[in-house]
Amino acid sequence: MKEKIVIGSRARSRAPEMTKLLEERGYELVLNLFDRTLTEDELIERIKGASGMVAGSDKVTKRVLKAGAPTLKVVAKQGVGYNTIDVETAKKLGIAVTITPGANSRSVADLTLGLILSAARNIPTMDRAIRGGSWYRHTGSELGGKMLGIVGMGNIGGEVAKRAHAFGMKILAYDVYPRQDFVDLYDVHYTDLDELFRQADFVSLHAPAIPSTIGMVDSKRLQTMKPTAFLINAARGELVVEADLCEALKNQVIAGAALDVYSQEPPQKSALMDLENITFTAHAGAYTKEAIVGAGVMAAEEIIRVLSGQQAKFNVAK
Repeated sequence: MKEKIVIGSRARSRAPEMTKLLEERGYELVLNLFDRTLTEDELIERIKGASGMVAGSDKVTKRVLKAGAPTLKVVAKQGVGYNTIDVETAKKLGIAVTITPGANSRSVADLTLGLILSAARNIPTMDRAIRGGSWYRHTGSELGGKMLGIVGMGNIGGEVAKRAHAFGMKILAYDVYPRQDFVDLYDVHYTDLDELFRQADFVSLHAPAIPSTIGMVDSKRLQTMKPTAFLINAARGELVVEADLCEALKNQVIAGAALDVYSQEPPQKSALMDLENITFTAHAGAYTKEAIVGAGVMAAEEIIRVLSGQQAKFNVAK
């Protein structure tokens, strides 16, 4: 009898290279046939008797993991953010939880620069004006010489730094593990978090959602930013207190913001959506063909390693 692998990722974020790799190893694939994330009950139904799972944005809860035990051996996340997976329960049940570091770094960094440019030049407002029959020219600002503050200098933050350096931006960074190579190659200056928020013209978030970072951008921190500054978040929605950001934008405490991630996804109607000085994208940082293939293949390789008795390379449930 073939071992069963549940594929939570929907069709448009499911690389054929990933499914082919798993099928060639003889696994039976249970695919997500909906253009949406599977619900908890749908996952529970599918994961019973499964040996592994490829997770997209699915919420892999305690109930899901317990339903998969004892046959479930690995949950392979396509991406690096695993806050949607109950890692503590996975540890107790002996289930590996793997991630795909580096697979989508360039894609997320590209979108981050797009959001920075969109904020600096107010591209969405001009687009809407022209579609509405107006001829509106927004006076924006160049990126050269501006200060970019990067919160989190991991794979994605590092790629953002490379791109910002090419635009002639000055770069401040905050990370618990400073990288000397970025100091040498891209003139990155490491500083503390408060100083970064005070000095930066653009603050770009690239930190994980952990207890020490959740809600890190609140009214107090927003008040320390320049009134001409912009906040960019392509990391995790939980890092920002959205009600506080809304008040800061409404009262011109900061100039604007651009968000790819939200505390609830998809976001519900909120006062943020009534503001002109904010740009939204749909958690699309990793949605490029290259990133989908890279993350999918890495996730499949991790499943193959674990189910063949080898150690996973990127197991966060140790």
